[in-house]
Amino acid sequence: MKPRSLMFTLYGEYIQHYGGEIWVGSLIQLMNQFGVSESSVRGAILRMVQSHLLQVRKIGNKSYYSVTPQGGRRVDDGVKRVYAAPSQTWDGEWRILMYSFPEEKRDLRNEIRKELNWTGFGMISNSTWVSPNPLEKQVLDMITTYKIEDYTMLFSSSTIVSHDDQSVIDKGWDLGKIADEYGIFIDKYSPKFDELREKALNNSLTDLECYIERTQIVHEYRKFLFQDPGFPRDLLPKNWPGMKARELFWNIHQLVSIPAVRFFESVFEPAPDKEIQPERHKAINPFQEVYV
Repeated sequence: MKPRSLMFTLYGEYIQHYGGEIWVGSLIQLMNQFGVSESSVRGAILRMVQSHLLQVRKIGNKSYYSVTPQGGRRVDDGVKRVYAAPSQTWDGEWRILMYSFPEEKRDLRNEIRKELNWTGFGMISNSTWVSPNPLEKQVLDMITTYKIEDYTMLFSSSTIVSHDDQSVIDKGWDLGKIADEYGIFIDKYSPKFDELREKALNNSLTDLECYIERTQIVHEYRKFLFQDPGFPRDLLPKNWPGMKARELFWNIHQLVSIPAVRFFESVFEPAPDKEIQPERHKAINPFQEVYV
């Protein structure tokens, strides 16, 4: 696990439901369970602070970290996309973002490309990205966050004159490759689910084991946010394996969630000047809380 990606998983799955801020010592202990050394954790934190994704508060000789508005938007978008059920029907509208950055802003342009890819947009030319999903608010928030109003323009259209909708999909995404990746996920986690269910029946699952399993499967499933655009079902091929992968993810997540949260609570240390009212029910069952 890359430390930065693991940190996003921890903030989305656990920390945000406990006030959104955590002592660095707790964060180190949580990440140590996945073989991430203290020096690697601190290095990742420093880079994320420099990238304006994390911010720090000092209280005495202790440091407490929370996500910035920019980092928080990434966490919130990730949580919503991981746990949201796909829409059944497409509204017939394409959302089209065009941009033009001067060469001296190429680093910013590359960052915007990563953001669009993360959000589920597909690139149909070097400066034109499209999505069939209602992502206007997320894109406008991104434009405001990065202050790129002068370099971008967002459209929506229900008509493409030169091509049909399937041609746009084929140009912007490789659904065959995504389906193959879902197949790998299913092959890996189907026997894992059987193993965990057997242990649960025998009452031999530990809180630490559940924390590791839950965090790992969320971490693995989050990777699809960079690949799968989350199309409405009527734009997907028949027997789309993403549906089976999602059900498998849900089953494992629910099996291990309560003990996983217990382990997190045993390690978590908030700032002493904050009165934390944990949203424990959301940490245990984000499927129900985020999207009913």
